[in-house]
Amino acid sequence: MDETYIKVKGVWKYLYRAVDKQGKTVDFLLTAKRDMAAAKRFFEKAIGANGDPNKVSMDKSGANKAAMDAINAGRDVPILVRQAKYLNNIVEQDHRAIKRVTRPMLNFKSFRAAGSVLAGIELMHMIRKGQFAIDDGEAMSFADQFFALVGLVRPV
Repeated sequence: MDETYIKVKGVWKYLYRAVDKQGKTVDFLLTAKRDMAAAKRFFEKAIGANGDPNKVSMDKSGANKAAMDAINAGRDVPILVRQAKYLNNIVEQDHRAIKRVTRPMLNFKSFRAAGSVLAGIELMHMIRKGQFAIDDGEAMSFADQFFALVGLVRPV
């Protein structure tokens, strides 16, 4: 688990992202602030959608650790938290694909637009990593798979 920065209306916002050992995207969340409440919201969203992890690796962010401590306080079996500078290299490398697409955009005009565009970018990235099984997906391009998932007809 890690966060990266995205510019919205000239102000840095935070994109929380989590990947598993194989580099598959677990979840993501765009937030206005980087604090315990935002980190806790992200962890609860990720755990609710994907189940309980055995371990969580993160950097030395105090807000992220405090959020995991708050989540672990109400659990019978706590989630092991590993905080080390280099344990989250998989997610740091995964940020590169998102930054490669968003950097030429320079800036998002609204927080809502940023959330929608980032969800599409994350979806395309997940398709490229083979995280979705679509009927006849092997014969389809990544773009065609994207349009099939969102229920649209691809423009010609």
